[in-house]
Amino acid sequence: MKTFRSNGKLLITGEYVVLDGAKALAIPTKYGQSLSIEETNNINISWKSFDEKRTIWFENTFILDNGKILQPVQDSNDISKRLIQILEAAQELNPNFLKATKGCDISTQLEFNRNWGLGTSSTLINNIAQWADVNAYQLLEKTFGGSGYDIACAQHNTPINFQLETKHLPVVNSVEFNPTFKEHLYFVYLNQKQNSRDGIKAYKSLNKVNNSTICDINAITEETIRATKLSTFESLLSEHESIIGKLLNQKPIKSKLFSDFNGSIKSLGAWGGDFILATSLTNPEDYFKSKGFDVVIPFSTMVISH
Repeated sequence: MKTFRSNGKLLITGEYVVLDGAKALAIPTKYGQSLSIEETNNINISWKSFDEKRTIWFENTFILDNGKILQPVQDSNDISKRLIQILEAAQELNPNFLKATKGCDISTQLEFNRNWGLGTSSTLINNIAQWADVNAYQLLEKTFGGSGYDIACAQHNTPINFQLETKHLPVVNSVEFNPTFKEHLYFVYLNQKQNSRDGIKAYKSLNKVNNSTICDINAITEETIRATKLSTFESLLSEHESIIGKLLNQKPIKSKLFSDFNGSIKSLGAWGGDFILATSLTNPEDYFKSKGFDVVIPFSTMVISH
């Protein structure tokens, strides 16, 4: 049996503008996803996906005919179609992938709620890329698209600087981001999974980013990594929210939902869903629960850091 594992992801700075070459701070999460493959003598690929509670959330069988993936045995659905697309894209990148395979039993195991937006897709792409022995960034480009920062997080066990210097060619560097004030940082789930492809499409349609904006975000990213005081960190988050809010023609999430919160709040990734980053001198769990947001995860519980 072969097993591969990838880390989940959170984008702390540079959301959206990372697509236009801005420098982003991204962090791999302790929560990830694994992929296990056991070859069989069947002519099928039997696929089971388990959630964090070890409950099957997707299951199907695909016929494998001389390395070609045929329609699933059960009714085809969007997940089945997407899986076939990913496997066929991997075969385009490596024509030998699955050629000599008779059949296999495959299982994926999530370590987080798949609605959280921590990288159900990116961890799968990176795991399949390892299995198929192909470039994960190329596989992402052929399937889901995006900047690729999530693939970088899947592959790294430290916080990273991520930047697209040329189209689809990432520059990734490990950075020290383990702030002295980390006990005052919390991640809060907003109860709705945001489709990042939709967010990217909306951002691109506005076409408002320029070099000045990218330079501002680059500076904020660098200063965020270096920040030694919570007050400095909070000012940087507020400045970042203001810049992205103007780009998207949207109010920052704090003014929309949490105007009475005693601390800073920043959207992460695609605005309007997934997680926010909150700063608070005291545990803010009761505050967010009173607003209907029950998932509040401390920084050290979420983040892989050294």
